[in-house]
Amino acid sequence: MHALIIIIIAISLSMDAFSLSLAYGTLNINKKDIRLLSFVVGMYHFFMPLLGMFIGSIILSLLPISPNIIVFIVLLFIGIEMIGESRNNHTREDMQVMNIRDLFLFAFAVSLDSFSVGIGLKSISQHFVLSAITFSFTSFFFTYIGLILGKKINNKLGSISTFIGGMVLILIGVITLLT
Repeated sequence: MHALIIIIIAISLSMDAFSLSLAYGTLNINKKDIRLLSFVVGMYHFFMPLLGMFIGSIILSLLPISPNIIVFIVLLFIGIEMIGESRNNHTREDMQVMNIRDLFLFAFAVSLDSFSVGIGLKSISQHFVLSAITFSFTSFFFTYIGLILGKKINNKLGSISTFIGGMVLILIGVITLLT
């Protein structure tokens, strides 16, 4: 039963990574960058619950800002960049995914919920590292699949899919802010 709970949590934590990756994949990024972004998201999902477990309550008491506001700002920024990219008329064969700052911001945004789960991880499992590994692999897989599917959507719909993807990121950011 314990392993099933951890797997369900891992899948739940990966759903936002999947949906945002689906939107971001519409940028028609190359395979190397798809693997890199998936790997970075996976690594964040490994470290964030452990950080949440060890220092989360201290940080949340010191930070007067809600994590939802941080997620909103990051998704708004990425969404606006995607909308701007959709308006460029240049040929988009296989693009570079993003600069390194955007890559880490994206991974941070989709892994903040892992940090929150980490705060309560001790009450869920005594196998902290194994739980974090499960979160990491699951989020890597869902991010990778989302980026691949987003790329396929882009191949069918072109730049309109990038515009829609940017709008979806902004909408998810607003929903996160309001919840």
